Amino acid sequence: MNSKLLFAVGLFFCLTPWASPPLALLAGLVFGAIATHPYKDESRTLSRVLLQSAVVGLGFGMNLQEVVHAGRSGFLYTALSIAFALIVGTLLGKLISVPPRPAFLISTGTAICGGSAIAAVGPITGATEDEMSVSLGTIFVLNSVALLTFPAIGLWLKLSQTQFGLWAALAIHDTSSVVGASAKYGAVALAVGTTVKLARALWIVPLSIGTAAVKGSKTRIQWPWFILFFCLAAVANTYLFPGAIAYKFLSNAGKLMLIITLFLIGASLSPAALRKVGPRPLLQGVLLWIVVAVVSLLAIRAGWIGI
Repeated sequence: MNSKLLFAVGLFFCLTPWASPPLALLAGLVFGAIATHPYKDESRTLSRVLLQSAVVGLGFGMNLQEVVHAGRSGFLYTALSIAFALIVGTLLGKLISVPPRPAFLISTGTAICGGSAIAAVGPITGATEDEMSVSLGTIFVLNSVALLTFPAIGLWLKLSQTQFGLWAALAIHDTSSVVGASAKYGAVALAVGTTVKLARALWIVPLSIGTAAVKGSKTRIQWPWFILFFCLAAVANTYLFPGAIAYKFLSNAGKLMLIITLFLIGASLSPAALRKVGPRPLLQGVLLWIVVAVVSLLAIRAGWIGI
């Protein structure tokens, strides 16, 4: 079947009532495995815009007081977990002989917010296109696994929605997969996961500034403005006509954009892209992710961290 037609069928599925974040990602992965992406460059740009728009749209379904509480409570955990992931990632990279730049990018993507962090820090480090592709490929593969498995693990371990949302925010790389997995788990999990993850994404700025200072780079730093708009959307839903029909429409639009985003991300992961990742960076990414996921889960279940 023509790849453009298959791609159109996948997008149409995302618009149906049967679509969900995990199923959209799975549909994208199937497309990427059996067909050549007809709009790869356009899809990459569109997925970034849709993700940011989806996050803002979801803000219209959240209460500002809950957002502030979750963000404030998660600040310390976020800072500690970012430092932990960067240190462990650096050590693992040296241990299994991953080149320094890909090792740093994978560690950054795991520590903060996946592809967004890599896209921000990569140019500052002088990373080549191949190094960026390897790092992004590694992160997106693990994102796919997390989105499809975390809700099932959470149910198996009987995690509360608050516990799951916090775990997803600390252990899943990309905002899209955190939101997708949390939305699958429940409304409270979605509020906690999205808020803590967005607070985590703010660390792109100080990390980018620090990296530029160390490298002596003058590359322009990308500011995550969509996080501000998410907060403004939550302000509107809390204080300006709470529960308005327009806010519900925008929140549902955010969920739809997230589903489409996940399909586009999955469709970009072709077998050739996965082979390009190679064993060493992928091994570093897998080991680091397992360590971060297990340690954060144990800490949450033991009651050492919580909201």
